[in-house]
Formats: sequence, structure tokens, C-alpha cells
Amino acid sequence: MTEPVPIKSPANLESADIEDIDGRRQRSARSRAAIITASLTLLDNGNLSPTAKQIAEEAGVGLRSFFRHFEDMDALLDAVDRQTRAHYEKLFPLSKSDGSLEERLSEFISVLSNAFERLKRPMQYAQFQMWQSKALQRNWSRNQQILRDNFEAWVPELDRLSHVKREAACAAVSFDMWQRLRVTQNLSINDAHDAILTILRGLLDEGQ
Repeated sequence: MTEPVPIKSPANLESADIEDIDGRRQRSARSRAAIITASLTLLDNGNLSPTAKQIAEEAGVGLRSFFRHFEDMDALLDAVDRQTRAHYEKLFPLSKSDGSLEERLSEFISVLSNAFERLKRPMQYAQFQMWQSKALQRNWSRNQQILRDNFEAWVPELDRLSHVKREAACAAVSFDMWQRLRVTQNLSINDAHDAILTILRGLLDEGQ
């Protein structure tokens, strides 16, 4: 009968064994990072619906390697969001601004316009794929709530509006509104900024 091969415990692993394990872990981490980077690259290049095969090819890994790291596309989308969240959250206001109502409204819209322009590809992708992704639905909902909380902290005058007008104000500062003004109505960044400012002025003036 063949003698069983003893399993090495951490205490009696040879240095070569440890280096081999570390090497595999590093290669695995590099492959995972390459897959996430490839997803963002395809997105930046305008592919709003990349397949696992396309992502794997862009990352330079095999399709089997892709599914070793991510069981499905939803798992990948969640990992992409976790890796990029710190970056995109910095683009949005996080504290209350000082100044007059007009100044605060204008500054808030300026911050939004900069963020929406820089993040338009991933946000378009999220909207395009959201119907089939629980991860995107969850992350989109979280981000919309953060944006709303920031807006209400920046413009406490919203408290005096009726429920319907308050909801209209929040809709005015949404990515959907920005996209409509910039893409559907073909406005410049400055004109889109002024259009949203006009909407908010009207709502808040009526609320006085």
C-alpha cells in the first residue's frame, strides 16, 4: 500500500514552498486587478456591455481565470464599484457650503457638473446594465441617497418646500437631468448649469 503523502503544516514548510505560495497569491492578485482594470478600459472606450470573454481578452487572462476570480458579471461589477468608490465619492461635495443661497446653488451645480462630466461613462454604463444587476441597483441607490443628503445639507432652504417641490428640486440635480440637458438638448456645460440653476431658483422662490 502506498504511504500517504504528509500534509505540511505552516511550521514545517520549506522556504521554497512559501515562496511558491506567495508567488501564486501575487499572480492571482495581479490577474484580479487586471480584470477590473480591463473592465474600466472597455467602458472608457465606449463599450457599455462588455462580455466576460472581452474583458478576459483585454486583461490578458483566460476565461477560466476570469470565473475563478468572479463567479458572474454581478460579482465583477460589485468589485469594480468597491475599487473606484473612493475616487468617485471625492468628486461630490461632502460638507455644507457657506454663502448666500444663490452662491450655494451655483457652487453645488458646478461641483455636480464636474463630477457628472468626469463620471459619465460609468454612470451611463450603470444605467444601461442596472436592470440585470443587483449590485448596480444597490450601489446606484446608495449613491443617489448620498447625493440627496449632500444637497439637503448644502441647501437647508429645501426644508420649507412642499414634498412635491422638494422632489422636483432633487430631480433637477440628478444625473438624468444633466444627461438630458447635455445630450438630448445639446446644451453646453455652462448653459446646462444655468438651466438647473433657473429651475432651483423658481422652486425655492415659490417656497418663500
